Amino acid sequence: MTSEVVVVMVPFVAQGHLNQLLHLSRLISAYNIPIHFVCTATHNRQARKRLHGWSPNNVIHFHDLPDPDFTSPPPDPNATTHFPKHLQPLFNSSLKLRGPVFDLITSISQTYKRVVVVHDALMSYVVQDVKTIPNAETYVFRGLSVFYYFYTTWEKLGRKLPFEQGIIVKNLPTLGESMSREFFEFVQLQYSHLTSYVGCLYDSSRVIEKMFLESLEKDEIYGRKHWGLGPLNPLEIQSDILDSGKRHMCMQWLDKHPASSVIYVSFGTTTTFTDDQIVELAIGLERSEQRFLWVLRDADKGDTSRKEDGRRVMLPKGFEERVEGRGLVVRDWVPQLEILGHLSTGGFVSHCGWNSCMEAMTTGVAVAAWPIHSDQPYNALLLSHVLGVALVMREWARRGELLTSEVIENIVRKLMDSKEGEVIKKRAAEFGDELRRSMADDGVTRKELSSFISYISR
Repeated sequence: MTSEVVVVMVPFVAQGHLNQLLHLSRLISAYNIPIHFVCTATHNRQARKRLHGWSPNNVIHFHDLPDPDFTSPPPDPNATTHFPKHLQPLFNSSLKLRGPVFDLITSISQTYKRVVVVHDALMSYVVQDVKTIPNAETYVFRGLSVFYYFYTTWEKLGRKLPFEQGIIVKNLPTLGESMSREFFEFVQLQYSHLTSYVGCLYDSSRVIEKMFLESLEKDEIYGRKHWGLGPLNPLEIQSDILDSGKRHMCMQWLDKHPASSVIYVSFGTTTTFTDDQIVELAIGLERSEQRFLWVLRDADKGDTSRKEDGRRVMLPKGFEERVEGRGLVVRDWVPQLEILGHLSTGGFVSHCGWNSCMEAMTTGVAVAAWPIHSDQPYNALLLSHVLGVALVMREWARRGELLTSEVIENIVRKLMDSKEGEVIKKRAAEFGDELRRSMADDGVTRKELSSFISYISR
């Protein structure tokens, strides 16, 4: 490959979205194509600090744009909706990046024959002016499951879906129901500027979503060109990161436990539970008698650069002492990909954000699905009812209710210590093997990635 082609990544300003395009940058850079990663200074710093599995040093050119001013309220555990409305000022501030992003891409375009701009779908407003640059072309990165786009699009068209109606009603929201009104309007604003892109990229694979990807292609929904390039996350952890001196303390704790014996509990960066729900979760984990690693942290604030004292959740009295040795509670950021890839990890209680879903499937770990908002109910349905690699812990139809310790205890036991759980875990392991094979030289995803590289290098 020559340096006649350059790729400019324009991620959305939320952790999961930053993570995906940073991982995609690693894959494309392996073809000796220069990568420029463009975001605010704060979020570039956040993306690098939280990255796990590999190091972007000397591989990616980071461009730190000025941080727009906005008011950042704290997350509200008692809000009437579970959508992280406290992040909306951050999301809205991204609209101010339109000018700086255009100026930077214009500057880069002076040096290269072709500028390939890969932008998050939620940054479509920001990159709308790129179409005026003669040697630049845009590609939309759709960071959710292909099933999500398939379902929401076909719902609008009134097409028949490949599921029983009862499953849909019980497990999926109506359009816009899983997000706030303000965020729905923000999404609609983005889509009105999706007019001149070349094709769509997904953090997914034909191994797991072939039917849905082919449906989008057949009907030319979102255009004719679709590339499933996932899993974007690395399949192996870099050796220097595995060095014992750099490992997170929770990894050393996992080393002490038998294979597939620990259930990992984590709800991503945008989930805030009430005190009552946290108590129920604690009691359920304790009574399950299973080993567990629980990441107990509040949702990200809009401005992660400001070090403020966060909410300190109180667990039941004596809880950590009673589960000592069997359970570990961690209250800070953890290397999730390394945890899921550890031999001791045998299950994952998850909110079903798409990053977490892909990381779980790549490492072959079965999921107990507890969707909270946005695309998460769709992902939970895909994993449980379509792929068969998850149990449903929280049904979407009951999202407004307190999830009791009895339900939590039962699902944890079922996943970790029952014949049904064994079947699901076996299927998850098989999917993990298939996904890893898909990234080998002759694998289906590797061929798809090579196809994309050939197209942009034409």
